[in-house]
Amino acid sequence: MKVTPELLLLIMALGAIATLQFYKGRKLNLTIMDYYLRTIEGVVKPKDKDYVWIGGYVGFRAFYKVNEGNIDKFEYTLTLLPRQSILYFPISKLINRHDKIYFVVKPYAAIRREAHLIQKGYYRLKPKIEDEELLQREIVEVNGKQYEALFEKRRDVEMLKEFLQGFSKVENVKHISLTPKTNVLYVFMKPEIETIEQDVRHIVRFVNESIRENPFER
Repeated sequence: MKVTPELLLLIMALGAIATLQFYKGRKLNLTIMDYYLRTIEGVVKPKDKDYVWIGGYVGFRAFYKVNEGNIDKFEYTLTLLPRQSILYFPISKLINRHDKIYFVVKPYAAIRREAHLIQKGYYRLKPKIEDEELLQREIVEVNGKQYEALFEKRRDVEMLKEFLQGFSKVENVKHISLTPKTNVLYVFMKPEIETIEQDVRHIVRFVNESIRENPFER
């Protein structure tokens, strides 16, 4: 293939755009990561902390030792769309759809029963839930969004529905669960800069108040 001056100019222009997008997108992702880190840490106020980077500008994992109230450990994983890649960003946007954050909170109080609320139609491949066949299931509606509930006792679903309603945007919450085997509260959601502080405060309040006040007796 003969490289004409016009084609060479086009290749150079595309290279310049890709380079510009790399630096612009990298800066934006680093700014977003820094904001989430400082905001969440400010709410949780960990006694000890550790961070692990995920693929440079894609995100990180945070491990907090809290030792306060009903919270022993507070962990989260933040994964961002690759805004630094002009070529991969549209593909990632199509596949992954949005930035994601996964919270895993370990309380001191024992969680004795399993319960899940999973936003209906969100997962392309449904997450594997251990002993799922032993759980009851039904479809519930929260603020106009449908969720599949998997549970041992219905009152746990009602508690999770109330918890879900306390988030700034219910539709941003994709999956919440209480898991007795690991004794954790799990929240998977789409984070937003404007509301992340409010949502993290809500999670902390739920663990400190609702889980403590509901001992999940069988």
